[in-house]
Amino acid sequence: MLMFEDDVPAPKSMPGMMSGGAGSHPGPLLGLQSVAQPLAGTPHVAGMAMPPMMPLAQLAGTPATALRRVNAADKRIINGATDVNQLVPFKYKWAWQKYLDSCANHWMPQEINMNRDIALWKSASGLTEDERRIIKRNLGFFVTADSLAANNIVLGTYRHITAPECRQYLLRQAFEEAIHTHAYQYIVESLGLEESEIFNAYHEVTSIRDKDEFLIPFINTLTDPHFKTGTPENDQALLKSLIVFSCMMEGMFFYVGFTQILSMGRQNKMTGAAEQYQYILRDESMHCNFGIDLVNQIKMENPHLWTSEFREEIRHLFKEAVELEYKYAEDTMPRGVLGLNAPMFKGYLRYIANRRCQQIGIDPLFANEENPFPWMSEMIDLKKERNFFETRVIEYQTGGALNWE
Repeated sequence: MLMFEDDVPAPKSMPGMMSGGAGSHPGPLLGLQSVAQPLAGTPHVAGMAMPPMMPLAQLAGTPATALRRVNAADKRIINGATDVNQLVPFKYKWAWQKYLDSCANHWMPQEINMNRDIALWKSASGLTEDERRIIKRNLGFFVTADSLAANNIVLGTYRHITAPECRQYLLRQAFEEAIHTHAYQYIVESLGLEESEIFNAYHEVTSIRDKDEFLIPFINTLTDPHFKTGTPENDQALLKSLIVFSCMMEGMFFYVGFTQILSMGRQNKMTGAAEQYQYILRDESMHCNFGIDLVNQIKMENPHLWTSEFREEIRHLFKEAVELEYKYAEDTMPRGVLGLNAPMFKGYLRYIANRRCQQIGIDPLFANEENPFPWMSEMIDLKKERNFFETRVIEYQTGGALNWE
């Protein structure tokens, strides 16, 4: 499995496989509502516009009188002319392998015992007020964040990716985002938290809302039913959105919260929640790496998009993302707690930003930054952390046993 510390190889000679300004923000956070308006003349389900079906020959990019088999070499990540309904022959085997790996990592929140967490939360002396603040702030951000990610995939990215292997992984990723949202709700319900406080945090807590509003323009671009790839400007808009969501949202905005909750688990606190976060971290790490592969493959197939001006815009977005996540760290940790403090996260976020930039072929933004939390890299691979939370887990994987004695 690709680890958080691993270098993603730069694109060289492996055909079909690559590894790895937002402008003004719109007003209302609920800008996603625009995608639910049906287009004139198109069928719709539950108020959502559905694109009209095309003849198979048209999907394949050929006239009806010149039917032919799909050639793997003709496939493209975006703007492809092959049939998006035909999975095989494979071209992007790395995407199919990630789909298989994700299926093998399947888990469900309710399989994790929350009894110890409930007892600790209800105990007056179980957690400090600073620790309780961390938990509620984390849940307040994450209960919305994974829904934003799912909307971006289902209503946006999926429509514009023309490689069936990549679409297959995106379907699995969208399901995993649903599982993550389920997990956070399961924690909220188990602890008996005030649901209106947690689920409205993205409306009411500035550090959470600012991160969400940073993401909204990129969601709205791809979910606009009139948006189509095929021009350099729109192809760059898609590429920018993929970078924002894979490298900045899933690859950076989640890591302060992951570190905080997993630090609790390391101190034998909130072990059920920490266990779920560890599974989520593993999923999100794969989402991030898939997105990086996707970005690099698009770059290889469309080198004209990777201009110096575009790269500079991406660098600016990375810097903005670092500042937003650091403000979130300061808000969630106004004082030192769990052996952590907000300043520690400044170096951590700069380190992550450097890593993400390098993975997509951009020079590091910050000099001499090191990882202050090397143990986080080990958390991504659960097989290396047997007995970590001293809980008993039975068969969370369908493709391989994950038994902790």
